[in-house]
Order: sequence, then C-alpha cells, then structure tokens
Amino acid sequence: MGWAAIRDWFMGLGQQYNVNPLIFGAIYIGAIPLFTISIAWLVRNYRRRKSIVPPTLVAGFCFISAYLYLIIVGQNVPLWVYAVVIALIIFGAISTIRKVRKQIKQPS
Repeated sequence: MGWAAIRDWFMGLGQQYNVNPLIFGAIYIGAIPLFTISIAWLVRNYRRRKSIVPPTLVAGFCFISAYLYLIIVGQNVPLWVYAVVIALIIFGAISTIRKVRKQIKQPS
C-alpha cells in the first residue's frame, strides 16, 4: 500500500460522512493509543479483581470517539454507532445503580 492509497483512504473518511476528513481522521487515529491503554487498564483491573467499569467505558468512548463527531456534525452515521452509544450509556447507568445500591446496603 503506497502513500497515495493511504492519503486517499484518509481523505475519503470525511467524504463518506460529509465531515472534515482531517478532524475525523485525527480523532480516529488519535483514539487508537488511548483505546489500547484503556484495554490494558481493563485487563489489569480484571486481574486484580477491581472494577472494570471505568476502563470499559473509556475503551468504549475511545472506540466510538470519531463517530461521536459524526453524530454531531456528519451524515450517514452507521446504525452500529448508535447501538454502541446506547449500550455504553446503559452499561454505565446499570453499573452506577449497582454501586449506589451496594454503598447504601453497607452499614456505616
């Protein structure tokens, strides 16, 4: 794959969704290391038997961050993006409710 093909792919990201390809691409590429770090955090927490909720939410946010930009300013957003956003919101809400209930049940 040559540089021209990479450039065409990168610039084509914006055309498909009618957004600025530089902004979309920067968010898309920029989220990759943050996603990787959050997955490592998730694995570490899982192995230490700590809550995996925060790293899961961060990983999910990084995974869809470029598409959140599309939801706000773009067009032709894939349906799976909406499904992931809704799933993250539900997961976060359920986790928060469980934590609050657990805290309420503990004697002071």
